[in-house]
Amino acid sequence: MYEPIRTKSVHSTMAGTTSDFPHRSREEELDIQLAGHLAALLAVTDELRALAPSADLDTAADRLAEQVTRLRAGRTPARAPLTTVGGQSNLAAVHRRAHALAGRALVVAASRADTAAAILSAERMDAHTEALEPRELASH
Repeated sequence: MYEPIRTKSVHSTMAGTTSDFPHRSREEELDIQLAGHLAALLAVTDELRALAPSADLDTAADRLAEQVTRLRAGRTPARAPLTTVGGQSNLAAVHRRAHALAGRALVVAASRADTAAAILSAERMDAHTEALEPRELASH
C-alpha cells in the first residue's frame, strides 16, 4: 500500500556523524568567552584613557591586555590608538559600560576558576564604581 522508505532518516544520519565537526570543552568555551569580555573591557578602558587619561587606566589596560593575550594563547588583542576615539562621550556612561563589562568578566572568570582574571575584573568594577560615585551623588 505504501512505498517503503529508501533513504536513511535525517535523524539517524545526524546522530552517526558527530565526529565530523570540532567540539570544544567547557573550559575552552569559557576561555573564549572570558577573553571576549576582557577584550571588550580593554576597548572601553582605552576609550576612557582617551577621554580622561590616568596612570590607573594605563596600568589597567596593560593588565587587561596581558590577560587577553594569555587566554588567546599568545595572540595580542587589537588596540585602538588613543587619538582615534571620536566625539565627547559621556564619561559616566562609559564608566557604567566598563563596570557592566567587568561584571560579566567576573562571572565567567569565577565559573572558570581563573583567579587572576577574577581579581582584575573585581578591581576594575571597584575602580569604575569609585569613578561614578562622586558624579552620581552630586546629581541627586
